[in-house]
Order: sequence, then structure tokens, then C-alpha cells
Amino acid sequence: MSKLIPWYKVVSPREDIRDNRPLDASEFAVHLDHVRNGKAPEDYKNAGKFFARTFITANLRSLAVDVLKRLNGITTATSAVFNMSTQFGGGKTHALTLLYHLANEGLAAKKFNGVQSLLQDAGLLNVPASLCAVFVGTEFDSITGRGSGADGDPKRKTPWGEIAWQIAGQDGFEKVAQHDDKILAPAGDVLDKIFPQDKPALILMDEIMNFISRSDEKHSKQFYNFLQNLSEFARSRSNIVLAVSVPASEIEMHEKDQANFERIKKLLNRLGKAVIMSVESETSEIIRRRLFEWDGDLLKKNIKDTAKSYAEWIGQHKNQLPGWFPIDEAAQQFEATYPFHPTVISVFERKWQAIQRFQRTRGILRLLALWVADAYQKGFKSNQQDLLISLGTAPVENSLFRTALFEQLGESNLDIAVTTDIAGRPDSHSKRLDSEAVADIKKKKLHQKIATSIFFESNGGQIKEVATEPEIRLDIAEPDLDIGNIETALDAIVSASYYLVADNKKYRFSLTPNLNKLLADRKASVTAKSIDERIITEIKKCFMPYPNTKTIFWPNRSRDIADEAILTFVILSPEMNHENVGETEIRRRLEKWTLEHGDGMRRFKNAPVWVVPESDNQLRDNTRNLLAWEAIQNEIAADLRLDDVQIRQLDASLKKAKRDLTEAIWRTYRNIYYLEKDNILHWEDMGLVTSSSSDSLLQRYITTLRSKDVVVDSISPSTLIRHWAPAFTEWSTKDVKDAFFASPLLPRLLKLDAVLKTLQDGVVNGKFAYVGKTENGKYEPFLYKERVDDIEISTDMFIIRHETAEEYLKKLNAQETILPTIPSDADVQQPNPASPQPETPTKSTPLFDQDLVHKLSWSGTIPYQKWQKFYTTVLTRLNAGNNNIEI
Repeated sequence: MSKLIPWYKVVSPREDIRDNRPLDASEFAVHLDHVRNGKAPEDYKNAGKFFARTFITANLRSLAVDVLKRLNGITTATSAVFNMSTQFGGGKTHALTLLYHLANEGLAAKKFNGVQSLLQDAGLLNVPASLCAVFVGTEFDSITGRGSGADGDPKRKTPWGEIAWQIAGQDGFEKVAQHDDKILAPAGDVLDKIFPQDKPALILMDEIMNFISRSDEKHSKQFYNFLQNLSEFARSRSNIVLAVSVPASEIEMHEKDQANFERIKKLLNRLGKAVIMSVESETSEIIRRRLFEWDGDLLKKNIKDTAKSYAEWIGQHKNQLPGWFPIDEAAQQFEATYPFHPTVISVFERKWQAIQRFQRTRGILRLLALWVADAYQKGFKSNQQDLLISLGTAPVENSLFRTALFEQLGESNLDIAVTTDIAGRPDSHSKRLDSEAVADIKKKKLHQKIATSIFFESNGGQIKEVATEPEIRLDIAEPDLDIGNIETALDAIVSASYYLVADNKKYRFSLTPNLNKLLADRKASVTAKSIDERIITEIKKCFMPYPNTKTIFWPNRSRDIADEAILTFVILSPEMNHENVGETEIRRRLEKWTLEHGDGMRRFKNAPVWVVPESDNQLRDNTRNLLAWEAIQNEIAADLRLDDVQIRQLDASLKKAKRDLTEAIWRTYRNIYYLEKDNILHWEDMGLVTSSSSDSLLQRYITTLRSKDVVVDSISPSTLIRHWAPAFTEWSTKDVKDAFFASPLLPRLLKLDAVLKTLQDGVVNGKFAYVGKTENGKYEPFLYKERVDDIEISTDMFIIRHETAEEYLKKLNAQETILPTIPSDADVQQPNPASPQPETPTKSTPLFDQDLVHKLSWSGTIPYQKWQKFYTTVLTRLNAGNNNIEI
């Protein structure tokens, strides 16, 4: 398929629109009296131009054919009276103007666009030249009347006087002069004298309710009588037609006007034929004829290619679009409304026709003329590539267009919603969002298009009319659009707008500020102090204590960080972050604190794990949001009035604000620093972690540190051997434990039990021995290659290497063991068998027999911490069963 071309390079607007000359509503409001007296714009007073710009709808064709037949004397299946009782702006006056030009031009009308077709439908060869009279209620004043009263221009004070003058001049007026003077409606026999038998006559009456509402009771009553008499008279003739326009809208009618309206409508419905001037399917063609220099070639290749491309997109996403749109006929729909997107025309028919003040055809034309003028200028000046004029491209930033828009809506208060949330100001939310968006969304101005579409779709004149997501997707549809971007942009608009109401995927603009506006107002009153206090509270919630670790918040100096042999997470304050302070300065400060503790050196420099925030901007924004939502919630109980939808949204927003703040803390505290084996601080950026990844931030850090063997749950005896300092023969168990937090060569241990298990395994496996040390240098106890259930972590208990333990055992075995000597039988005099014999020693006999040892002495100092162990392991054994031993 060839490259698609923007609409303004395919079709051209009419000259005044191309030149961007401001178009008044009157440009599209045909004034019948001005057509008659030559004061109307050229497009209306010039019959040829009028027919060239007029699309003859099916109903207009039916009306014109009936009138032509009747003027030609054909009474079969025709009517003499037509009642065009349709809504304001429905094309009534345009229809009356077409009838006027037909009757006034007579034979000459045959050459005009579309007239030959009308004659064929009527079965006629020519348009009969006819007498024509026009009465427009908005122009005729019953007090001043018309005419100078001299020089053959009589003073005319009544509609019947004016019509008689237009039909038959001075002679005609004289027939009703007294009726005009006394304000009495002429009867049929008087009218019969005015209208010649051999000449067709057309009487056109417009805006009659305006005339009645300005008249006194006598004028009103007599006008009704005249209308009745004239209708009956026209029905009695075969070549006279009366066409009356009565607005169907009942707005701004007083009780008296309403009664007159009902009387006239019943009269005309009884004596005449009701006419509907246009139907929805013909609106687009009417608009195209009036706004563009249209050559009638609807099948141009560019138009067909564009329509086909749109139809393909529609087909691909049909399940996400509204069911009322004819998916299978999408190409024909786009061709029929080109250069407009179909929803531009249909929104007025689907939604806006319910607005009482909306003037259907005239109102649409006025808005679209301003719209097309703006789009045409932007197209060439900014080289915009819009293939069609869509709802989202409505120039709501144009003050002239907005004024016309609000006139039709009858609600100028919506201006603040449009300028705040859509366009019209540099800081309008949709414009700002587009400027900040990713390239695809920014290029298409997707936020502004969606917001504008919602505005048009949600102002249908009905209570809480809404725009649905399927409608929005169809409004924004274009061939290369990623449909997923619509939802992305829509969510952003909902979050930012002050007057957009969203409820269950339905959207509308309101006159009342939404929760976003309330939020913005409350945010402005949140103090920095309250933010700081709340941040501290919420951050600490995310750093729940973790077993066998310590947490220190917001240190300002090295002394604030305890020098202890325990894994310590040091949380820097939110303002001490990478963005504010800089990574270089952060590292310099942490290196200093790692090495120092107050005025001295830090012993356990491997213990701290430094947690550094990335930036506190989002953290503060989210905290401000939460405080603002809580303020709004607190005001509900006071005087803040919210509807049910807003209360639900407030509850959801408050929950979301809490989640957002939690997630902001997790994203902010993503950096950890710790000492590596090379004695250099290592920086670990954990990326965009979320609260769903772990139960707490500390657990998330530990998981990361475990994955890198920086933190371990257990350690093998061989690791201790590899990191045994050569200068140590004995390594105290306390120093072993402390080494894991003092030396970066070793990993950090989470549990003390891990050290005990390592020592126990090492002793059992013969990697080292577990010993105590006496004053004379002996090892007591000495446990090696055996199970040890009770290992003490202290400075008085040690482990020694395998080699040291083996050497010690050799020396121990080489020494003589001196034990008490027991005499042999030969050396001892045998006792007299008769004498009592001593008991034979058994295995349970104490080493120090009570007959041989009576006193055991030992001197030395026992630390009070060791006293209990000394008593249970030494004294109680020595004294067991030896009551005579003095200790």
C-alpha cells in the first residue's frame, strides 16, 4: 500500500475556512428574510451556489418533490401544508430556502445542481415560476410594522398584511388593509381575492414562535386564526403551498408560550404534513458539502487507501471496540465521513443531540468549521501528519473554538476543566504529560487526544454521561497506533487530572474538582517537618529486626556505630544519598567510619554493612502524598462532601499511597557497601527491588550477601586453617569468633552456633585440638579427635593446629607417669588369718586412698567466671567418696 497522505493534502476546505476567517454562527444559520431581500451571504442568496453546497437528503428530496408537484397542480398524494417541527439547527430554514429558490427561479432552477433529479422524481419537465411570500417571526415587529406609509409602500402591521403585499403588491394589501389596521385575521374569501387562480404560490413562514411570544394576547390569538385560515385556504387550492417552521424545542418557554406552541403544533399536524429534515446517515454528507470544496469523487485512491488502513486496524482490535460500530463495514464508514473520523460525526448524534440547547446541523457546522480551519492551518504550518480529523484533535486550546463549544453545551463553567486538564494553558495536565511521555505517545499527543475524546463523549446532555474505554479506543484509532499505549496514557491522565472522574472504567469531566485536585491542595499544606517525621517512621517499618544482626539508623559520626562482633546494618539518613551527596563523598565517609570508632581504630571493621539511599526525591513525594490523603480522609468526618464514588476512590488511593511509599523506600535503599577481601569497600546496587521479593529489606540484603558468600550460615574447619595467622600457636575461641567480623578475609557469620559447630567438627576430624592452658604451659583440658559437647567461647580456651596437637601428644607419651606404689606380697608381712582382714580394693576405689592421702593442697587465682566450672569439673571429682580429704 502506498504511503498514506494527511487529509489536508487530499481535500480542501472552502476558501473562507482555508483563510481562517472567523466564522459566525450566522454563516450556517440561513436567514430566509435576508435571502429574499438580498442581504444574505453569497452562498445563500445566490441560488446556483446554494444548490452546489446543498446535499439533498432523502427527506429534503421528498419535501421538494411534493412541493413541486403541488405547485404544478398535482393534488394526488401531495399536501398543501408542511409542518417542519424539528429541533433547532435541524435544517428547517435551509429547506425553506431551497423551496424559495425553486419557486423564485422557476424555469431557471433546472440548471442548478440536483434540481433535474428532483424534477425526474416529480415526473415534471420544469419548475413552475411561482409567486413567493416570506414571513420570518424574528424580523417582523407588530408595533413598528413595515413600510414607510408613502410612495406606494403602505404601512404593514400584521403577518397577513406583509404576505398580501409580497404576493400582490399594493392591490393585494388593499384587500386586507382594514384587517391589518384592526388586527383581525382575514378569512378564506379575502385570501381568495389576493392569490390569483392561475399562478402557483408558495408561502414560507419561519420562527413563528418568536413572533407569538412577543405579541400581546390579541395579536397571538389573531395570528393563530390567520394560520388556520391560511392553511385551510391553501388546502382548497391545487397550486398553493404553505410551509411553516415550528421549533420542537420547548426550552425557555413560559406557560403562555407553551400553550400557544401546543395549539399551533396540533393545528399544523391536523391540516398538514410533518417533515423531518435530515437523518443521521446523511449528516456527514451535509457537512462535507458545506465545509469543503468537494468534487463528489468519494472513491479517490487516497481516500480508499486511508479508509482501508483504518478498517484493518479496526478489524485487528474489534474485541476491544464498542459493539455499536459496524466492524464489517468499517471501510465504508471511514470513506463516508472522510476527512472526519466517523466518531466525530456520530458523537453529536449519539450524545449531543440530547442537549436541549444544541442546534443539530447548525451547531455541528459552526463547531466543525472552526475545527477544520484550525486543523488546516496547523497541518501546513506544523506539517502534522493526522490522516483524519478525529475527536482527539479538536482544538480546545483555541479560545474561539472553546467559546462556540460551550455555547452549544450551555455550560461555560466547563472551561476550567478543559484548560486545566486538556489544553489551553502551558501547564494543562494532558499537554504536560505528552511532553514528558515516551516518543510514541509524545509524537501522537496521545494524552491530549484521549482527554479531548473523553470530553466530547461525556457531554451528552444526560445525567452523568460517560466515555467508555471501548469508545475511547475507537475515537483514537489510527493505522499505526499501539493500542496498549491508550491504556498507559489513560491511567496517567486519570492520575493527573483535576476534573476527570473515573469509575469502573468509565470516564467523564465534571464541574466539581476531583480527588486529585483535593490532593494537590492538601499537598501544598504538608510541612517539611511532618514529612521528615513520617519518613523516619515508615523507613523503620521496612527494616524489621533480623535475628543475630543489629540495625543502626542515621549515624552522624563513627562513634554512633558500635564496634561489635555482630553483623550490623548501618542505615544512612534519606538526605545522605547518592544524588545529593554523590557516590565519591559517600564512599570517602564510609571508608573513614569503617576504619575509625571515635578517637580510636575500629576493631570489627568487617561487621558494618552500609545501606545508602539512591535519592530521597521520590521518597518525599510519596510521603507528602500519603499525608495529604490522610488529611482528606480526616476531613470526611468534618465538612468535606464526597459522593460514594469519591469515597471508594479515596479508600483505594489511600491504600495505594501507603503501598507506593513502601515501594519507594525499597527502591531508595537499594545500595549496600561492605568491606571486601582486598580491604576495599564494595558497592552493590540491587536494582529496582520490590517489597514482594522479601519479607523485609534486611532479609533482601542478607539474601544478596549470601549469594556472594559475604554472609554465610556455616564454615568449614579447613577455612579456619587457611586463615590461621602464622604468629599464633594457640588461637583463642573468642578471637576465632571475632575474626569473622574483624578480618575481611573471612565471611560474616550470622549465628554463634556456626562457630561452635565449626570448632566441634574440627576437633572431631583432627583438624585442630580444643585446649585450655595452665600456668606451667600444659594443655588442660586437651580434647583432640573426640566429640566435644561443651565448647567455651572465651580468651582462656584455645584451638591449636593438628601439627601442634600431634607434637604435644608425643611429648606427653614420652614422659614417665609416676603413680603411688603398692607393696607386693613378698614385702608385706602376712597377717594372722585369725586377725580381721582389710577389704580388697575394687575399681571404684579412689586414686587417692583415704588411708594414704589425707590432704591435697593447691594455690592459685581462679577468675570468678571460671569458678563454677572449676568446682564442678575438679573439686567435686576429687572429693567424691573421700570424706576425709581436706581441700
